[in-house]
Amino acid sequence: MKLYELSAARLISLLEAGEIKVSEIQESVQKRIDEVENRVHAYATLDRNKETDPSESAGGESVLDLKGIPVAVKDNICTKGVPTTCSSRILEGFNPPYDAAVISRLKKANAFLLGKTNMDEFAFGSSCETSCYGPTHNPWDLSRIPGGSSGGSAAAVASGEAILALGSDTGGSIRQPAAMCGVVGLKPTYGRVSRYGLIAFASSLDQIGTITKTVEDSALLMNVIAGGDEKDSTCSNEDIPDFTKSLEGGIKDLIIGVPDEYFVEGLDKEVEEAVNEAIKLLSGLGARVERVSLPHTKYAVSTYYLIAPAEASSNLARFDGVQYGLRREAEDITDMYKITRASGFGEEVIRRIILGTYSLSSGYYEDYYLKAQKVRAVIAGEFKEAFKKVDCLITPTSPTTAFKIGEKIEDPLKMYLSDVFTIPANLAGLPAMSVPCGFCGNSLPIGMQILAKPFGEETIFKTAYAYQENSQWHKRKPSL
Repeated sequence: MKLYELSAARLISLLEAGEIKVSEIQESVQKRIDEVENRVHAYATLDRNKETDPSESAGGESVLDLKGIPVAVKDNICTKGVPTTCSSRILEGFNPPYDAAVISRLKKANAFLLGKTNMDEFAFGSSCETSCYGPTHNPWDLSRIPGGSSGGSAAAVASGEAILALGSDTGGSIRQPAAMCGVVGLKPTYGRVSRYGLIAFASSLDQIGTITKTVEDSALLMNVIAGGDEKDSTCSNEDIPDFTKSLEGGIKDLIIGVPDEYFVEGLDKEVEEAVNEAIKLLSGLGARVERVSLPHTKYAVSTYYLIAPAEASSNLARFDGVQYGLRREAEDITDMYKITRASGFGEEVIRRIILGTYSLSSGYYEDYYLKAQKVRAVIAGEFKEAFKKVDCLITPTSPTTAFKIGEKIEDPLKMYLSDVFTIPANLAGLPAMSVPCGFCGNSLPIGMQILAKPFGEETIFKTAYAYQENSQWHKRKPSL
């Protein structure tokens, strides 16, 4: 039995039955990292300065006890004393003096933190190629991208280099890599999980979420990290249910909406067929399927690429070489700023800072940024109307499966369209999950996206679990 291949729920069950030890799980994952990390490159930093947990028993009965399960964390979530760089040279040598809220909660729940996963620099990307550490490789085909920006977290879980992982999602950065790596990725409702200690990209869009092997593992991890936080003014105090209890009960009489605008030209035929087959399966389990329309979906990408870079240009102004991270010496402070930023920021980061600063500049603010915010409100309103008629929406997660490393990196517009189906959920602040729903002809994973109204994670978990328990896609593992 390869422990690194098992889900967290299964491992906890074995621990509680006394059939395995905590140290055996941790050693299995550490050995797996040693075997495949040089090919996958899922991690930016491995924290090897601690020993595996020697405890012989699981201990405790709380649903919030992860019992020493190994967890990987995206490189933009602050972990005290462990390098946290957003995979950027500008934060070279930065060791946070504090833990992010989610890290504190993981530690309290007895998680075993493995290290920081590789990502697109400052989460600006859809392929995990813009990292200063080099690209992460998809475990299903090492010549292909794992998706981004949380590509390292998705690849770590898919390859067995972690049991659970955290990512962040600003425009699809959890769901898209989850789809491309054949794992489960959840972007919770905006405000459901504290962003305290998440290095900001676009503050009105960012959300920390989960990347796991199974739907029940996602529920388990959400039980740990969700909830209000006085250190994050945008974090909701909405009651947190036991998400694991929302898995059962089936989906009889559930109303599923299928938006016409997500099944359009440019969608890969194999992806479309896999998602349609998944919808048929759910219908066979008792759900009712209805077509819906979200006509302003076609404006989502252009809206996002005005709002997100504008907020990013503001958030990244703090990285100047003065207080932390990279610093290049110069004759005066102005030159120091210029030289430090020019050598510290990558090409895609510079592109987005320039784009965002332009859209916020005098004379253009109302024409671009303000107009984009108005369109955002319209998109959110269309979702609100749709959820008056249906319980959840089902769409493809990504229009294609994983593409080759280097295939789109020189064409930013083509790269941006990789997130065409995931961006709307961020603009509207909705919860959304990607679950494996098939494989294309060249054995690459396909993901199905499930969306619900704000704080409707329980509906997503119920729907995703029903699908998972009646399909086999999540059980397939890459051969490395």
